[in-house]
Amino acid sequence: MNTIPTPPAAPVTAVHLVRMALIIGVLIVAGVAIGLLPRWRASAELIKETQADGVAIVNVVSPVPTTANLSAPLPADVQAYVDAPIYARASGYLKNWFADIGDRVTNGQALAEIVTPELDEQLDQARAELAQNQAALNLAQITADRWAGLLKTASVSEQEAAEKAADLALKKAMVDAARANLKRLADLKNYDAVTAPFDGVISVRNTDIGQLVTADGGRELFHLAQTDPLRVYVRVPQTLSHAVASGQTAQLSFQELPGRTFTAEVVRMAGAVDAASRTLLVELQVKNPHGEIFAGSYAQVRFNDTAGPSVLRLTDNTLITRAQGVQVAVVGDDHRVQLRHIELGRDYGDFVEVLSGVTTNDRVIINPPDAITDGMVVQVAAPAETTPAK
Repeated sequence: MNTIPTPPAAPVTAVHLVRMALIIGVLIVAGVAIGLLPRWRASAELIKETQADGVAIVNVVSPVPTTANLSAPLPADVQAYVDAPIYARASGYLKNWFADIGDRVTNGQALAEIVTPELDEQLDQARAELAQNQAALNLAQITADRWAGLLKTASVSEQEAAEKAADLALKKAMVDAARANLKRLADLKNYDAVTAPFDGVISVRNTDIGQLVTADGGRELFHLAQTDPLRVYVRVPQTLSHAVASGQTAQLSFQELPGRTFTAEVVRMAGAVDAASRTLLVELQVKNPHGEIFAGSYAQVRFNDTAGPSVLRLTDNTLITRAQGVQVAVVGDDHRVQLRHIELGRDYGDFVEVLSGVTTNDRVIINPPDAITDGMVVQVAAPAETTPAK
């Protein structure tokens, strides 16, 4: 039986071995790549998320230019044009009073009457002393004249005549002193009637019938205030100090008189800004013929047709108050924070005036975190908003 011979195996050459090695290497690299690629993507996403979580996302706002003006109300104090306490100049007991609180009185009108028994006795004594000294002066005059005549006949010495002339001069001085003392007591006696020094209204009465009244260090009897016109004092911020001038008018309003305004006029200014409050004290006058405005009241003043310099406005939630002063956090083009010192003007509550430190092109962070620092990298959540001017 004949068999078919098996063909001999092809010899394995070096080329075949290299191909097989390349194929195996490609398969291994592909397997590794397939296994590592998802992990690499996940790691990259994790790194990206971690970096994003480390950068603060902030909202920003841009300062808005506005014109500072005095049409906004300013707090003011209303005071009497003339205000004076009335004391007694003569000691004694109050016999009667003729004016009470709220009464309108005129200059020279009697307010009270004082009984002065001790002063009356002093007056009687002063009159007696004046009479006594006057009698002594008359005698000294006669004696001096007689001694002067005797001196001409050499009947007395020059020394004796000089002594009598000196005694006459002494008696004249004693008479002058007694007359002056009597006049002083008589003037004090005139103060037993307490009178009003000017037209006004009685705002306080601190005495009553029978009360002991002392001239030195005694208590105030009455308090008198002149209420027409009235003085109105208002403190104008430094930024608007040059916008106020004498003769300018303003509208005065009161919470207890809703819907009503009174016209006041600027009469004088302090001429210097108060270093503590950075305000200028301005005095106005308002007529009050019917007594509708009470002295000592709180009022609000609105100046007419007055505009100040252009300033910027920012919301109050952008301010950072630290030991270094008031600052704001500005986001630069490189997304880094710049802490800037600013100078504030008036405070409107929700808004503040900024005099320097920022521009309208700056992006200021709203509600900056307490840990914010200069150079911190942040991400802006939205384009800069515009703060509406009020």
